Amino acid sequence: MPPTEKPESQEAVSASPWIAFRHRAFSVVWIATVIANTGTWMYNAASGWLMTSLSPDPLIVSLVQVASSLPMFLFALPAGALADIVDKRRFLIGCEIALTVVAAASALLVWMKLMSPAMLLFFTFALGVGAALTAPAWQSIVPELVPKPALPAAVASNGVGVNVSRAIGPALGGALIGVLGIAAPFWINALSNFAVIGALLWWNPQSSQASRLPPERLLGAMLIGLRHVRYNRELRATLVRAVAFFFCASAYWALLPLVARDQIAGGPALYGILLGAIGVGAVIGAFALPAAKAALDADRLVAAGTFGTTVSLVLIGLAQRPAMGLLGYVLAGMSWIAVLSSLNVSVQVSLPDWVRGRGLAMFVTVFFGAMTAGSAFWGQLASPVGLPGAHFAAAAAAIAGIALTWGWKLQSGAGQDLAPSMHWPAPVFSNDPDSDRGPVLITVEYRIDPAKRESFLHAIAGLEQQRRRDGAYSWDLFEDAATSGRYLETFKVASWLEHLRQHQRVTNADRVIQDAIRSFDASGAPTTTHFIATDLRVRD
Repeated sequence: MPPTEKPESQEAVSASPWIAFRHRAFSVVWIATVIANTGTWMYNAASGWLMTSLSPDPLIVSLVQVASSLPMFLFALPAGALADIVDKRRFLIGCEIALTVVAAASALLVWMKLMSPAMLLFFTFALGVGAALTAPAWQSIVPELVPKPALPAAVASNGVGVNVSRAIGPALGGALIGVLGIAAPFWINALSNFAVIGALLWWNPQSSQASRLPPERLLGAMLIGLRHVRYNRELRATLVRAVAFFFCASAYWALLPLVARDQIAGGPALYGILLGAIGVGAVIGAFALPAAKAALDADRLVAAGTFGTTVSLVLIGLAQRPAMGLLGYVLAGMSWIAVLSSLNVSVQVSLPDWVRGRGLAMFVTVFFGAMTAGSAFWGQLASPVGLPGAHFAAAAAAIAGIALTWGWKLQSGAGQDLAPSMHWPAPVFSNDPDSDRGPVLITVEYRIDPAKRESFLHAIAGLEQQRRRDGAYSWDLFEDAATSGRYLETFKVASWLEHLRQHQRVTNADRVIQDAIRSFDASGAPTTTHFIATDLRVRD
């Protein structure tokens, strides 16, 4: 048996973040994505520096970050739905080819000295759209590259890869600008995409077992994803914490080009070094994370990372020499990875597999939405109060955010089993209803001992969130006014097919709640009835 198939113990996975590299597919894709991400960070550094030459206005410079982040806010959710319903490998190959063409066109315009501020923002936005469309799919293929025991190590290794490219790309881009000119990083960005295209063409994933149900439609999948997020209390808490942090942290990202050029009075090489310092700090922070997680729970680790970001913002605001700027940005990177890792884990353990792509896409949407709004806000604020004042204001806001969001608790995954329970058999009829017929009303009748009424009502209160998370758009509980102890739970779904999908979405954690509720029923088996809306129009 080849080493890529060797099972790993959970202890080994926990001890070594490199165990995922025993699997050839993961190693090839990881190396390719590091190459491509390095090219992306070279482009980001070069585009930010080019904009300071085309327009020194702080707001216009900060709009480069806005143009890069806004597509994630606009397109991540439909991209997440696509990741759940299409062939991810083919989708990624097509998108990466399109991104290569767009990147080459932008490089050509820069090389011919035809790039304007508006055109630079357009190409940055277009490349951001491509990144937004592919982000959920890239995250979703990781479980296909490694076996389940190695998945945590693979996620951690991907984080290291992102930060390695973040550390190398900006510094290399800044150096190339000084040696070969501003167009060089743009060309390398286009060429770097061939690495992931080649890796995806080489990769031959195993065919997954096809579901007996047809795939969801895009619009319906998006609506179901939004409904799940709305009624997933643990996921909502993570999103609130994410907004508070990323809105404030966006200040040092958006204003970095101006700090390097105007506040510290450096050149493109210094700009690349400062941007790379964030990546270096993140890599250092990644290796320190196991000890930090052993000492602090997720909430306190995020608070500590936010406080570190506050200190880094103050240091950057005070920086007049490169040394203090480097210290501030390294600390920012260490704090960034501590917060981002904790938020990512909280999101992952809050989501069942069937909606993982859409849930991760919502996290990406909130992440980049906060980054976009924050970048525009801090860039606008820097015009009247100056770069130091904008950084100090962001630091104060970050401290306030810790207190304001402390009640929203993050998840660690302890006790949460979100694997499909498959205990709810699909209803069987002599004549199966048409899958598109709907809406469908489902009723569940309970017979409860009147002495247990309060306990039953307390237990069933959590069932509404569960039904709605799995696709129901309404839920009610009725008590029979004439018969003591008789209750009728009702919920509606959009179609018969959507109700069949509900049966596959119930998790083991959901089953525990349902079993507890059923235990109150006198018969132990509540009666379930299905009603499908009927067309009342009279036909001749």
